[in-house]
Amino acid sequence: MRLSLSLSAAVLGLASLVRASNVIDLDTKNFDKIVGGSKGGSLVEFFAPWCGHCKNLAPTWEQLADAFPSDKVVIAKTDADGVGRELGTRYGVTGFPTLKWFPAGSTEAVDYTGGRDLDSLAAFVTEKSGVKSKIKPPPPPAAVQLDSSNFADIALDESKNVLVAFTAPWCGHCKNMKPAYEKVARAFLPETDCVVAQMNADDEENKPIASEYGVRSFPTIKFFPKGADKEPVMYSSGRSEEQFIEFLNENCGTHRSASGLLTEAAGKVLPLDKLASSFFTASLPERPAILDEAKSYLASLSGVEKKVKDSAAYYVRAMERIVEKGEAWLTKEQARIAGLLASPSLAPTKLDELKIKANILSSFAVQKITDLYEAAEEAVEGAGQVVYEAAKDAGHKIKAEL
Repeated sequence: MRLSLSLSAAVLGLASLVRASNVIDLDTKNFDKIVGGSKGGSLVEFFAPWCGHCKNLAPTWEQLADAFPSDKVVIAKTDADGVGRELGTRYGVTGFPTLKWFPAGSTEAVDYTGGRDLDSLAAFVTEKSGVKSKIKPPPPPAAVQLDSSNFADIALDESKNVLVAFTAPWCGHCKNMKPAYEKVARAFLPETDCVVAQMNADDEENKPIASEYGVRSFPTIKFFPKGADKEPVMYSSGRSEEQFIEFLNENCGTHRSASGLLTEAAGKVLPLDKLASSFFTASLPERPAILDEAKSYLASLSGVEKKVKDSAAYYVRAMERIVEKGEAWLTKEQARIAGLLASPSLAPTKLDELKIKANILSSFAVQKITDLYEAAEEAVEGAGQVVYEAAKDAGHKIKAEL
Protein backbone atom coordinates (compact mmCIF):
# COMPACT_ATOMS: atom_id res chain seq x y z
CA MET A 1 0.00 0.00 0.00
CA ARG A 2 2.80 2.37 0.98
CA LEU A 3 4.64 1.51 -2.28
CA SER A 4 1.50 2.24 -4.29
CA LEU A 5 1.11 5.65 -2.67
CA SER A 6 4.75 6.44 -3.33
CA LEU A 7 4.39 5.53 -6.99
CA SER A 8 1.26 7.64 -7.28
CA ALA A 9 3.01 10.62 -5.71
CA ALA A 10 5.93 10.20 -8.08
CA VAL A 11 3.62 10.05 -11.11
CA LEU A 12 1.79 13.17 -9.94
CA GLY A 13 5.10 14.92 -9.36
CA LEU A 14 6.29 14.11 -12.86
CA ALA A 15 2.96 15.16 -14.31
CA SER A 16 3.25 18.54 -12.59
CA LEU A 17 6.60 19.04 -14.31
CA VAL A 18 5.05 18.49 -17.72
CA ARG A 19 3.56 21.85 -18.62
CA ALA A 20 0.69 22.04 -21.06
CA SER A 21 1.80 23.49 -24.38
CA ASN A 22 0.20 26.65 -25.75
CA VAL A 23 1.08 25.58 -29.29
CA ILE A 24 -2.09 24.33 -30.98
CA ASP A 25 -1.90 21.10 -33.01
CA LEU A 26 -3.76 21.35 -36.28
CA ASP A 27 -5.09 18.75 -38.69
CA THR A 28 -7.61 18.70 -41.53
CA LYS A 29 -10.52 18.47 -39.08
CA ASN A 30 -9.83 21.56 -36.95
CA PHE A 31 -7.73 23.78 -39.24
CA ASP A 32 -10.46 25.91 -40.80
CA LYS A 33 -12.30 26.37 -37.51
CA ILE A 34 -9.26 27.42 -35.45
CA VAL A 35 -7.31 29.38 -38.06
CA GLY A 36 -10.38 30.85 -39.73
CA GLY A 37 -11.83 31.81 -36.36
CA SER A 38 -8.76 33.52 -34.94
CA LYS A 39 -9.39 37.08 -33.73
CA GLY A 40 -5.87 38.39 -34.25
CA GLY A 41 -4.45 35.97 -36.81
CA SER A 42 -2.49 32.70 -36.82
CA LEU A 43 1.14 31.78 -37.38
CA VAL A 44 1.40 28.15 -38.44
CA GLU A 45 4.44 25.92 -38.68
CA PHE A 46 4.26 23.14 -41.26
CA PHE A 47 6.77 20.60 -39.93
CA ALA A 48 7.91 17.00 -40.23
CA PRO A 49 8.86 14.86 -37.20
CA TRP A 50 12.17 13.78 -38.78
CA CYS A 51 13.24 17.36 -39.74
CA GLY A 52 16.30 18.60 -37.85
CA HIS A 53 15.53 22.28 -38.41
CA CYS A 54 12.02 21.69 -37.08
CA LYS A 55 13.44 20.13 -33.92
CA ASN A 56 15.73 23.12 -33.45
CA LEU A 57 12.80 25.50 -33.88
CA ALA A 58 10.53 23.63 -31.43
CA PRO A 59 11.69 25.34 -28.17
CA THR A 60 11.44 28.77 -29.77
CA TRP A 61 7.95 27.95 -31.07
CA GLU A 62 6.86 27.05 -27.53
CA GLN A 63 8.25 30.34 -26.21
CA LEU A 64 6.45 32.22 -28.97
CA ALA A 65 3.14 30.61 -28.05
CA ASP A 66 3.70 31.53 -24.38
CA ALA A 67 4.37 35.15 -25.36
CA PHE A 68 0.89 35.84 -26.79
CA PRO A 69 -2.62 35.44 -25.33
CA SER A 70 -4.14 32.36 -27.00
CA ASP A 71 -7.58 33.99 -27.21
CA LYS A 72 -6.17 36.71 -29.48
CA VAL A 73 -3.37 35.09 -31.48
CA VAL A 74 -2.98 31.47 -32.58
CA ILE A 75 0.50 29.94 -32.63
CA ALA A 76 0.07 26.49 -34.16
CA LYS A 77 1.78 23.61 -35.95
CA THR A 78 0.77 20.76 -38.18
CA ASP A 79 2.61 17.60 -39.16
CA ALA A 80 2.69 18.17 -42.92
CA ASP A 81 4.26 14.74 -43.42
CA GLY A 82 1.53 13.02 -41.37
CA VAL A 83 -1.92 14.12 -40.25
CA GLY A 84 -1.48 17.48 -41.92
CA ARG A 85 -0.14 16.20 -45.25
CA GLU A 86 -3.30 17.37 -47.04
CA LEU A 87 -2.83 20.86 -45.52
CA GLY A 88 0.78 20.91 -46.70
CA THR A 89 -0.36 20.13 -50.24
CA ARG A 90 -3.13 22.72 -50.02
CA TYR A 91 -0.66 25.47 -49.12
CA GLY A 92 2.17 24.42 -51.42
CA VAL A 93 4.59 23.28 -48.71
CA THR A 94 7.72 21.79 -50.29
CA GLY A 95 10.22 22.04 -47.41
CA PHE A 96 10.33 21.92 -43.63
CA PRO A 97 9.76 23.91 -41.60
CA THR A 98 7.53 26.26 -43.62
CA LEU A 99 5.96 29.12 -41.70
CA LYS A 100 2.81 30.89 -42.87
CA TRP A 101 0.76 33.74 -41.48
CA PHE A 102 -3.04 33.72 -41.70
CA PRO A 103 -4.72 37.10 -41.06
CA ALA A 104 -7.62 37.30 -38.59
CA GLY A 105 -10.61 35.27 -39.73
CA SER A 106 -8.87 34.13 -42.91
CA THR A 107 -7.46 30.89 -44.30
CA GLU A 108 -5.52 32.73 -47.02
CA ALA A 109 -1.81 32.30 -46.29
CA VAL A 110 1.07 34.81 -46.35
CA ASP A 111 4.60 33.36 -46.41
CA TYR A 112 6.85 34.21 -43.45
CA THR A 113 10.43 34.79 -44.61
CA GLY A 114 11.97 36.54 -41.60
CA GLY A 115 14.37 35.29 -38.96
CA ARG A 116 13.53 32.26 -36.85
CA ASP A 117 14.76 33.67 -33.56
CA LEU A 118 12.21 34.57 -30.90
CA ASP A 119 12.57 38.34 -31.25
CA SER A 120 12.05 38.29 -35.03
CA LEU A 121 9.05 35.98 -34.81
CA ALA A 122 7.42 37.95 -31.99
CA ALA A 123 7.97 41.26 -33.79
CA PHE A 124 6.33 39.83 -36.92
CA VAL A 125 3.29 38.57 -35.01
CA THR A 126 2.88 41.91 -33.23
CA GLU A 127 3.18 43.80 -36.51
CA LYS A 128 0.56 41.66 -38.23
CA SER A 129 -1.89 41.20 -35.35
CA GLY A 130 -1.47 44.42 -33.39
CA VAL A 131 -1.15 42.31 -30.24
CA LYS A 132 1.84 43.00 -27.98
CA SER A 133 3.90 40.10 -26.73
CA LYS A 134 4.99 39.49 -23.14
CA ILE A 135 8.63 39.46 -24.26
CA LYS A 136 10.75 42.29 -22.93
CA PRO A 137 11.86 44.19 -26.05
CA PRO A 138 15.58 44.22 -26.80
CA PRO A 139 17.40 47.54 -26.47
CA PRO A 140 17.34 49.65 -29.63
CA PRO A 141 20.29 48.89 -31.91
CA ALA A 142 23.32 51.18 -31.72
CA ALA A 143 23.98 50.76 -35.45
CA VAL A 144 21.97 53.20 -37.57
CA GLN A 145 19.19 51.25 -39.30
CA LEU A 146 19.03 51.88 -43.04
CA ASP A 147 16.21 51.12 -45.46
CA SER A 148 15.06 52.31 -48.86
CA SER A 149 13.66 55.53 -47.37
CA ASN A 150 16.84 56.81 -45.68
CA PHE A 151 19.76 55.05 -47.39
CA ALA A 152 20.64 57.93 -49.72
CA ASP A 153 20.33 60.56 -46.97
CA ILE A 154 22.74 58.73 -44.66
CA ALA A 155 25.08 56.44 -46.63
CA LEU A 156 25.51 58.93 -49.49
CA ASP A 157 25.87 62.02 -47.30
CA GLU A 158 29.04 63.74 -48.57
CA SER A 159 29.86 65.04 -45.07
CA LYS A 160 29.99 61.59 -43.47
CA ASN A 161 32.03 58.38 -43.55
CA VAL A 162 29.57 55.48 -43.35
CA LEU A 163 30.25 51.79 -42.78
CA VAL A 164 27.27 49.72 -43.94
CA ALA A 165 26.68 46.06 -43.12
CA PHE A 166 24.22 44.51 -45.59
CA THR A 167 22.67 41.61 -43.66
CA ALA A 168 19.76 39.18 -43.68
CA PRO A 169 17.69 38.09 -40.65
CA TRP A 170 18.24 34.37 -41.34
CA CYS A 171 22.00 34.68 -41.92
CA GLY A 172 24.06 32.80 -39.31
CA HIS A 173 27.26 34.74 -39.99
CA CYS A 174 25.34 38.00 -39.55
CA LYS A 175 24.05 36.85 -36.16
CA ASN A 176 27.57 35.87 -35.09
CA MET A 177 28.91 39.26 -36.15
CA LYS A 178 26.14 41.31 -34.53
CA PRO A 179 27.49 41.57 -30.93
CA ALA A 180 30.89 42.91 -32.07
CA TYR A 181 29.30 45.20 -34.68
CA GLU A 182 26.91 46.65 -32.10
CA LYS A 183 29.76 47.35 -29.66
CA VAL A 184 31.64 49.17 -32.40
CA ALA A 185 28.53 51.18 -33.32
CA ARG A 186 28.08 52.15 -29.67
CA ALA A 187 31.77 53.13 -29.36
CA PHE A 188 31.47 55.45 -32.38
CA LEU A 189 28.21 57.15 -31.40
CA PRO A 190 30.07 60.35 -30.38
CA GLU A 191 31.63 60.56 -33.87
CA THR A 192 29.00 62.44 -35.88
CA ASP A 193 30.90 62.10 -39.16
CA CYS A 194 31.82 58.40 -38.79
CA VAL A 195 28.62 56.35 -38.89
CA VAL A 196 28.21 52.62 -38.30
CA ALA A 197 25.05 51.42 -40.06
CA GLN A 198 23.18 48.23 -40.94
CA MET A 199 20.59 47.32 -43.58
CA ASN A 200 18.33 44.30 -43.90
CA ALA A 201 19.24 43.66 -47.53
CA ASP A 202 16.85 40.72 -47.77
CA ASP A 203 13.82 42.93 -47.26
CA GLU A 204 11.88 43.26 -50.52
CA GLU A 205 11.96 47.08 -50.43
CA ASN A 206 15.72 47.11 -49.81
CA LYS A 207 16.72 44.48 -52.39
CA PRO A 208 17.09 46.98 -55.27
CA ILE A 209 19.67 48.95 -53.24
CA ALA A 210 21.54 45.78 -52.32
CA SER A 211 21.59 44.77 -55.98
CA GLU A 212 22.84 48.22 -57.04
CA TYR A 213 25.86 47.83 -54.77
CA GLY A 214 26.64 44.27 -55.75
CA VAL A 215 25.47 42.51 -52.59
CA ARG A 216 25.32 38.80 -53.38
CA SER A 217 26.04 37.22 -50.00
CA PHE A 218 25.59 38.06 -46.33
CA PRO A 219 27.02 39.85 -44.58
CA THR A 220 28.51 42.18 -47.18
CA ILE A 221 30.18 45.22 -45.62
CA LYS A 222 31.01 48.38 -47.54
CA PHE A 223 32.58 51.69 -46.55
CA PHE A 224 31.17 54.89 -48.08
CA PRO A 225 33.87 57.59 -47.62
CA LYS A 226 32.97 61.25 -47.20
CA GLY A 227 33.37 63.58 -50.16
CA ALA A 228 31.75 64.16 -53.52
CA ASP A 229 32.86 60.73 -54.77
CA LYS A 230 30.84 58.31 -52.66
CA GLU A 231 32.13 55.21 -54.44
CA PRO A 232 32.00 52.49 -51.75
CA VAL A 233 35.03 50.44 -50.73
CA MET A 234 34.61 46.76 -49.93
CA TYR A 235 35.47 45.98 -46.30
CA SER A 236 37.63 42.86 -46.34
CA SER A 237 39.20 42.88 -42.87
CA GLY A 238 38.16 40.60 -40.01
CA ARG A 239 34.88 40.86 -38.14
CA SER A 240 36.18 41.24 -34.61
CA GLU A 241 35.54 44.38 -32.59
CA GLU A 242 39.23 45.33 -32.68
CA GLN A 243 39.46 44.91 -36.47
CA PHE A 244 36.39 47.05 -37.15
CA ILE A 245 37.73 49.78 -34.86
CA GLU A 246 41.18 49.72 -36.46
CA PHE A 247 39.59 50.09 -39.91
CA LEU A 248 37.36 52.97 -38.87
CA ASN A 249 40.11 54.86 -37.07
CA GLU A 250 42.35 54.55 -40.12
CA ASN A 251 39.68 55.57 -42.65
CA CYS A 252 37.73 58.14 -40.60
CA GLY A 253 40.75 59.79 -39.00
CA THR A 254 39.36 59.00 -35.56
CA HIS A 255 41.04 57.73 -32.39
CA ARG A 256 38.45 55.54 -30.68
CA SER A 257 39.10 52.56 -28.44
CA ALA A 258 36.84 49.53 -27.97
CA SER A 259 35.45 51.11 -24.79
CA GLY A 260 34.27 54.12 -26.78
CA LEU A 261 36.81 56.40 -25.10
CA LEU A 262 39.40 58.34 -27.05
CA THR A 263 42.95 57.00 -27.28
CA GLU A 264 46.12 58.85 -26.22
CA ALA A 265 46.61 60.09 -29.80
CA ALA A 266 43.28 61.94 -29.98
CA GLY A 267 43.58 65.68 -30.49
CA LYS A 268 47.32 65.63 -31.15
CA VAL A 269 48.60 67.95 -33.92
CA LEU A 270 52.12 66.77 -34.83
CA PRO A 271 53.78 70.13 -35.67
CA LEU A 272 52.38 71.68 -32.48
CA ASP A 273 53.30 68.58 -30.50
CA LYS A 274 56.95 69.20 -31.43
CA LEU A 275 56.66 72.89 -30.56
CA ALA A 276 55.09 72.01 -27.20
CA SER A 277 58.04 69.77 -26.33
CA SER A 278 60.52 72.47 -27.40
CA PHE A 279 58.56 75.11 -25.48
CA PHE A 280 58.65 73.25 -22.20
CA THR A 281 62.39 72.49 -22.35
CA ALA A 282 63.31 75.99 -23.56
CA SER A 283 64.58 78.70 -21.22
CA LEU A 284 62.10 81.37 -20.10
CA PRO A 285 63.44 84.01 -22.54
CA GLU A 286 63.11 81.56 -25.46
CA ARG A 287 59.50 80.60 -24.84
CA PRO A 288 57.75 83.72 -26.29
CA ALA A 289 59.39 83.08 -29.69
CA ILE A 290 58.11 79.48 -29.70
CA LEU A 291 54.65 80.74 -28.71
CA ASP A 292 54.70 83.16 -31.67
CA GLU A 293 55.63 80.23 -33.94
CA ALA A 294 52.67 78.24 -32.61
CA LYS A 295 50.33 81.20 -33.21
CA SER A 296 51.59 81.51 -36.78
CA TYR A 297 50.88 77.82 -37.39
CA LEU A 298 47.37 78.21 -35.97
CA ALA A 299 46.71 81.20 -38.22
CA SER A 300 47.91 79.25 -41.25
CA LEU A 301 45.33 76.50 -40.79
CA SER A 302 42.65 76.74 -43.43
CA GLY A 303 40.35 74.17 -44.96
CA VAL A 304 40.77 71.83 -42.00
CA GLU A 305 38.08 70.35 -39.79
CA LYS A 306 36.87 72.39 -36.82
CA LYS A 307 38.09 69.80 -34.32
CA VAL A 308 41.66 70.13 -35.66
CA LYS A 309 41.52 73.93 -35.29
CA ASP A 310 40.11 73.59 -31.77
CA SER A 311 42.97 71.28 -30.79
CA ALA A 312 45.56 73.62 -32.31
CA ALA A 313 44.05 76.58 -30.44
CA TYR A 314 44.39 74.71 -27.14
CA TYR A 315 48.14 74.20 -27.68
CA VAL A 316 48.49 77.98 -28.04
CA ARG A 317 46.26 78.67 -25.03
CA ALA A 318 48.31 76.30 -22.87
CA MET A 319 51.56 78.01 -23.89
CA GLU A 320 50.07 81.40 -23.03
CA ARG A 321 49.02 80.19 -19.58
CA ILE A 322 52.48 78.77 -18.87
CA VAL A 323 54.11 82.05 -19.92
CA GLU A 324 51.72 83.99 -17.67
CA LYS A 325 51.56 81.70 -14.62
CA GLY A 326 54.58 79.43 -14.84
CA GLU A 327 54.89 75.65 -15.00
CA ALA A 328 52.78 75.26 -11.85
CA TRP A 329 49.72 76.02 -14.01
CA LEU A 330 50.38 72.89 -16.09
CA THR A 331 50.56 70.64 -13.03
CA LYS A 332 47.38 72.09 -11.54
CA GLU A 333 45.49 71.91 -14.85
CA GLN A 334 46.48 68.28 -15.42
CA ALA A 335 45.31 67.39 -11.91
CA ARG A 336 42.02 69.24 -12.42
CA ILE A 337 41.30 67.47 -15.72
CA ALA A 338 42.24 64.07 -14.27
CA GLY A 339 39.73 64.63 -11.47
CA LEU A 340 36.97 65.54 -13.90
CA LEU A 341 37.72 62.52 -16.11
CA ALA A 342 37.17 60.27 -13.10
CA SER A 343 33.58 61.51 -12.78
CA PRO A 344 31.02 58.85 -13.86
CA SER A 345 28.38 61.42 -14.82
CA LEU A 346 30.20 63.19 -17.65
CA ALA A 347 28.42 63.49 -20.99
CA PRO A 348 30.29 61.76 -23.87
CA THR A 349 31.05 65.09 -25.60
CA LYS A 350 32.51 66.56 -22.41
CA LEU A 351 34.51 63.40 -21.80
CA ASP A 352 36.02 63.69 -25.29
CA GLU A 353 36.82 67.37 -24.79
CA LEU A 354 38.66 66.73 -21.52
CA LYS A 355 40.53 63.71 -22.87
CA ILE A 356 41.82 65.76 -25.82
CA LYS A 357 43.01 68.50 -23.44
CA ALA A 358 44.74 65.91 -21.25
CA ASN A 359 46.47 64.44 -24.32
CA ILE A 360 47.66 67.86 -25.50
CA LEU A 361 48.97 68.87 -22.06
CA SER A 362 50.94 65.62 -21.85
CA SER A 363 52.94 66.78 -24.90
CA PHE A 364 54.51 69.61 -22.90
CA ALA A 365 56.09 67.40 -20.25
CA VAL A 366 57.11 64.41 -22.37
CA GLN A 367 60.34 65.92 -23.73
CA LYS A 368 61.46 67.18 -20.35
CA ILE A 369 60.86 63.77 -18.81
CA THR A 370 62.78 62.16 -21.68
CA ASP A 371 65.68 64.57 -21.18
CA LEU A 372 65.77 63.86 -17.45
CA TYR A 373 65.67 60.12 -18.09
CA GLU A 374 68.53 60.32 -20.58
CA ALA A 375 70.55 62.49 -18.20
CA ALA A 376 69.99 59.98 -15.39
CA GLU A 377 70.98 57.15 -17.71
CA GLU A 378 74.20 58.96 -18.64
CA ALA A 379 74.93 59.60 -14.95
CA VAL A 380 74.47 55.90 -14.13
CA GLU A 381 76.71 54.92 -17.02
CA GLY A 382 79.31 57.50 -15.91
CA ALA A 383 79.20 56.22 -12.35
CA GLY A 384 79.63 52.68 -13.60
CA GLN A 385 82.71 53.71 -15.57
CA VAL A 386 84.23 55.41 -12.48
CA VAL A 387 83.67 52.27 -10.41
CA TYR A 388 85.20 50.15 -13.16
CA GLU A 389 88.32 52.36 -13.40
CA ALA A 390 88.73 52.37 -9.61
CA ALA A 391 88.46 48.58 -9.49
CA LYS A 392 90.98 48.29 -12.30
CA ASP A 393 93.50 50.54 -10.49
CA ALA A 394 93.04 48.57 -7.28
CA GLY A 395 93.70 45.36 -9.15
CA HIS A 396 96.94 46.69 -10.60
CA LYS A 397 98.13 47.79 -7.13
CA ILE A 398 97.41 44.36 -5.59
CA LYS A 399 99.19 42.65 -8.47
CA ALA A 400 102.28 44.94 -8.01
CA GLU A 401 102.41 44.19 -4.28
CA LEU A 402 102.35 40.44 -4.95
